Formats: sequence, C-alpha cells, structure tokens
Amino acid sequence: MFSGCSVSSLAARFAFFPPDPPTYSVKKDDGGRLAASGVPRDHSMDVLVLDTKHGNKIVAFYLKNPCARLTVLYSHGNAADLGRLYDLFVQLKVNLRVNLMGYDYSGYGASTGKPSEYNTYADIEAVYQCLQTEYGISQEDLILYGQSVGSGPTLHLAARLPRLRGVVLHSAILSGLRVVCHVNFNFCFDIYKNINKIKKVKCPVFAVHGTEDDVVNWLHGHGLWKLAKEPYEPLWIKGGGHCNLELYPDYIRHLRKFIQEMENITTATRLKKIRQTLKSPTKPAATTSTAMTTTFTANCCCRLRFRKPDFPSCS
Repeated sequence: MFSGCSVSSLAARFAFFPPDPPTYSVKKDDGGRLAASGVPRDHSMDVLVLDTKHGNKIVAFYLKNPCARLTVLYSHGNAADLGRLYDLFVQLKVNLRVNLMGYDYSGYGASTGKPSEYNTYADIEAVYQCLQTEYGISQEDLILYGQSVGSGPTLHLAARLPRLRGVVLHSAILSGLRVVCHVNFNFCFDIYKNINKIKKVKCPVFAVHGTEDDVVNWLHGHGLWKLAKEPYEPLWIKGGGHCNLELYPDYIRHLRKFIQEMENITTATRLKKIRQTLKSPTKPAATTSTAMTTTFTANCCCRLRFRKPDFPSCS
C-alpha cells in the first residue's frame, strides 16, 4: 500500500515549467483598469485577477468577440504563459468567432502560488465561476479546450458539467504516469487521471493529436477519443509534433467546423445523437492532415519532463 508521501513524491516528479522570467506583468493603467504589460494593448480584452479556493491569485485574459455565440475556456501546456499565448488567442478568437478565456495556473506568469495538479483544478474552477458570475456564461454555451497538461484541468471540470457544449483535447494525456511508461493499470499515486474522467464527460469531444508527437504519444489522444461517450470526428495530423499543430491548415479548419457544429446543436439533436450512439457503437472515421503552412501562430506551448517514479462578419 502506498503512503501519502509516495503520492506526494510522484506528484513532485511531474514537472511544471513556467517561463522564467514571466513574459508579462499586470498593473493598473491610468484609469485604474488592470492591464498586461508585454502584450499589445487590447481594448477588447479584460485582464482579471481571480482568487482560488486554495488562496492563490491567478491571472486570466478574457478576449471578447461581438460575433460570438460560444465561449472557449483554454487551458494551456506546461511551458507557456499568457504572454506567449496572446497572439494565438487573438487568432482563435477571430477565426473561430468565439469569446476566449485563457488563464495562467498558480505559479505561472503573474499568478501567485506554486503549480500542482490540485492547484490547476482550483484554478479552472475559479475561472469557470468568473465566467458565470461576471459574464453570464452558462455551461451550455461553453467549450473547454485543453492542450497537453491542460487536458487535466479541462477534463476535471468537464466531468462535473453535464450540460457542457463541447470539449477539445489537443495533444492530451491519458495520465501523468502513462506519459512516463506504458502501463495498463490504474495506480492510486498517478496524477491527471484523464483516462477515468473522460468516461464522465457527457458532451461531444474533439481530439487532435500529431502522429509524430515525441512528447505525448499519439496513442494518448487516440485512447481518450475511444473512451469518450460522444466522440467527434478526430484529427490525427500526420507528421505533427507536440507544439506545432497550429501550423497545419487542417487544425483551424477542423476546429472551426467543430465550433460551428456546436453552435448549431440543440437539446433535441443531442438526444438524437445519444440514441444513435447507443444503437451503433461504431466510431466516426478519423481525418488525417499532411499539408503544412506557417500562416498560423504556434503556441510554443510546452515541454514535458517526467522522471520515472522509484516505486512500481456577423451573421
């Protein structure tokens, strides 16, 4: 039997890499409004500082699109912060016609505290509460987006929101331990147990992963997609790595298609799809992309390092 110390020891071996120094800072402008230095001044963006239940203060950027019908809550990889992701956020906001909320985990960017699995859960819960109370956004109009390690807090929240509109899993992980070694068992000391939480998600799940990802093997994304109750047509990008999927034209094309279909979905449609899924377990065919372009900004998202544990226009 493993002790609490063993669990803490494994968690400590799951490395977070916040940019050091952070790529931005937060201060009040002349009008008393919070602003971020290190990124372009954007009057359509709100800079927020939110309190988490663990006592940390985390920074979030809320980018507004007047044409938006849905909002994306973006959880980033583990070697990025909001300053690095700002350009990507703007492009996603414009190309997908969504509002976009991005946030920095505890210990990242200008957020206080230290990064940890459970802090990231508290972080995304605080951001979701802000979307509800400050912007009036309900789960029915929300899409959760998790990139790499960000798939952990994304599925943590998604498993708790039965009426969520959709989930995007970008280079996602089955669990922390499974990135280190190929295991087919669940261990109590594992972290980010997405393999269990994906089964509790009740909305459409869109998976995108590179076939040549040498950080998080493609089998992680494929495994999560297979376990999803309502899998959406996935995108397996042939030759894609871990941090460059945004450079492939099919990335934004398929992401836009997913968003548009989620915009048009209704409760009746959802129920019909669920009934069809119960009758036919066949998964939708996957789409593979090979073409590449450099017109879209890569997110410079992440690097994952693990040490093996010592114990076994509007219209």
